[in-house]
Amino acid sequence: MNTVIEIPAREVPATLAEQKLRVAVYCRVSTKYEQQLSSLENQANAYQNMISQNTNWTLAGIYQEQESATNLTDRKEFSKIFDKCRNGGVDLILIKSISRFGRNILDTLRTLQELKTMNIAVYFETERLNSMNTDLNIQRIITICAAVAQEESYEKSESIKWGIKASASQGNVKLNYTNFLGYTKDTDGNLIVVPEEAEVVKLIYSLYLDGCGCRKIKKHLESNGIKTITRKAIWSTSTIDRILSNEKYCGDSLSQKTYVKDFLDGKQVKNTGELEQVYIRNSHEAIIDRDDWNAAQRLKGGVKIRTHCVSN
Repeated sequence: MNTVIEIPAREVPATLAEQKLRVAVYCRVSTKYEQQLSSLENQANAYQNMISQNTNWTLAGIYQEQESATNLTDRKEFSKIFDKCRNGGVDLILIKSISRFGRNILDTLRTLQELKTMNIAVYFETERLNSMNTDLNIQRIITICAAVAQEESYEKSESIKWGIKASASQGNVKLNYTNFLGYTKDTDGNLIVVPEEAEVVKLIYSLYLDGCGCRKIKKHLESNGIKTITRKAIWSTSTIDRILSNEKYCGDSLSQKTYVKDFLDGKQVKNTGELEQVYIRNSHEAIIDRDDWNAAQRLKGGVKIRTHCVSN
């Protein structure tokens, strides 16, 4: 039988513990894996207990984030806690570590400075650092830790890019199948056709090859009560156009159509040749006959693909 031992959170400096403070807790994990969600809950419980045991402190809220955003402004819960700070509702923020606070050094230092002007302290438990400490060595340590966190984020971003490329080169197909009409994945991660959705894809191609443009196809789908993959009654012409362009419907797969250009903002941009792509022929079961797919591309004006080709 397992033995479970609870390890209490470290004590904060007496200078903070002895003050009458409204204390907010900010907890964050970067993915939604079960272990990390458990870690998120443990963080929140530990800090809530710490605050309840200190008669000088009042809980000003627990803010839990499940985001991988590098920039603080892209995190909803952090925006909420910051708004509360601006409205005078927080004196101290407790957080696990500087890397959990932010992975953009300029963003981190700018935010800490803004909080300091509001006389709001941030205490980083792992580093045992108080952002309000005016000691130059402490400020240097905070800066160095923020720089390390940013470098770790960069290395992670580059590792993900390499992993996607290496996986595609081995013939593996990556697809966000939850919002992709016509396909799902089996337990082994292979693409499999969803018959009723595939019929809608076939109808779209058939209408297009019969001379209907995207607007006419949209009207036909809506007038016949055919729903989108997200169960919406209204279709967009851009969605129909993407379906008519996607090589996965003829059984092929093109990797890295988009990529993160700047790991600091995390935004996906279209890959127009900046990164090598891998085109995998016959990677999975086709919904549209290859001749029909090629005919649709000719009607659309053709597609030009820079690829490294892999045949399965």
